[in-house]
Amino acid sequence: MRSISFVFILAGLTLLSGVKPLMAQEFDCRVTINNRQISGSSYEYIPELGGAIERYINENRWTDQRFEEKERIKCQIQIILTSADSQFNYSAEVIINVRRPIYNTMQESSSIILSDNAWRFNYPRNKTLIFDEIQYDDLASFIDFYMLVILGFDYDSFSELGGSRYFSRALNVLELGQNSSSPGWGRAIGAQRNRFGLINDLNNPTYDDFRRAYYQYHRHGLDRFTTNTDAAREKILEVISMIQTNKRTASNNYLFDIFFDTKYVEITGAFMDADIQTRNRAYNLLRDTDPGHSSEYERLQQ
Repeated sequence: MRSISFVFILAGLTLLSGVKPLMAQEFDCRVTINNRQISGSSYEYIPELGGAIERYINENRWTDQRFEEKERIKCQIQIILTSADSQFNYSAEVIINVRRPIYNTMQESSSIILSDNAWRFNYPRNKTLIFDEIQYDDLASFIDFYMLVILGFDYDSFSELGGSRYFSRALNVLELGQNSSSPGWGRAIGAQRNRFGLINDLNNPTYDDFRRAYYQYHRHGLDRFTTNTDAAREKILEVISMIQTNKRTASNNYLFDIFFDTKYVEITGAFMDADIQTRNRAYNLLRDTDPGHSSEYERLQQ
């Protein structure tokens, strides 16, 4: 992953010193449950769901690699319950915010923000979540899908196309969902801004240039911003140009929109202190590539 060789060197030095290295699972995830839209004594146990999902995510082993405590992927998951029935079937909207450290700083970046408004699952009191990537469960499989997507983006941010294995595993989970006939896993009519569109695009070579741009943005843009700001800005401009070109040949803008919805404030901030010529270049490129956030990019013209 990320700084794998560096981790191995540290681990080796620690072992030579006679001290056992501290290892951890892959995620440090916090889950909140918003149940204000449902009422009734039958659902009083539902706040327990947040803790159950946290334990499932944070205590499970998702990869074959060892993570140090400081390397764990930080994420926040907000689950907004929108309806429930007498059989303890719930509908929910979910927002996932994943954070990534920026090298040479004490700061973090939102690496990806994902949302899903079509989750349906059954959760009776005391239900146990069991990790099994070959058996479908409407609760656990949904979590599996998004954790694998998050792992894919995280690995992609540290090495070029590094997340492919995790995107492939997430596609397998999607196929389990489709075979189950559960809602939310199929191809939507008219637009592919859903689980199906997300993971099919991430596994489609047509979007490999987007994924390469995602890597370069993080490793050669953000991670080098404090040590060589001018070069980092040039790399970010190159990344936006790569995405612009990829958009022109792609049939679905979902990945591009997710990227800019996550990054538009951060990108603008990266150029606010640049010289006027660089700000103008950034403004013109961003306005053309991501017109949906033009009002934010107008700050570069002030």
